[in-house]
Amino acid sequence: MCTGSCARCLGGTLIPLALFGFLANILLFFPGGKVIDDNDHLSQEIWFFGGILGSGVLMIFPALVFLGLKNNDCCGCCGNKGCGKRFAMFTSTIFAVVGFLGAGYSFIVSAISINKGPKCLMTSNSTWGYPFHDGDYLNDKALWKECEKPVNVIPWNLTLFSILLVVGGIQMVLCAIQVVNGLLGTLCGDCQCCGCCGGDGPV
Repeated sequence: MCTGSCARCLGGTLIPLALFGFLANILLFFPGGKVIDDNDHLSQEIWFFGGILGSGVLMIFPALVFLGLKNNDCCGCCGNKGCGKRFAMFTSTIFAVVGFLGAGYSFIVSAISINKGPKCLMTSNSTWGYPFHDGDYLNDKALWKECEKPVNVIPWNLTLFSILLVVGGIQMVLCAIQVVNGLLGTLCGDCQCCGCCGGDGPV
């Protein structure tokens, strides 16, 4: 597959993943599917906007750049063969790194939140806090009774942060692929450009 076609394929995959991550982060503001009375009762990691910023906004720009490669002139910019497809592929590599960092941020925030557990009204002392430690609630469902409110906050947060974890992981892999693909396109050119400039070869 040509480097330009590969980049466009990756961009088309990243767009729905970014929207999915954005939506998952929004839903975290409504634990158990309900509006919470006090925002201070939300888990701290929700306010880090891992899905909105990391897997969302910072991923949209690289995805659009990858998709936009189809509009680049193989034979250069304004007749200058020194730029064109090679420069576009190099630019896509930079944006791929940005996307990788954004996805990594979302991945790390999600992993920390899953291990920490949600903030809730604890039955032991009727105060809001984090009753779990080092992910102990993941293997012992009996501990879930420690959270009184919000109702169903544990499965809600666990499901959504797990989605963000998976989305972030996939995005990191795709961006890493584009880093390699972009470097190949920068060094070797795009096979679709072969011969388009009067037989001069890829540019």
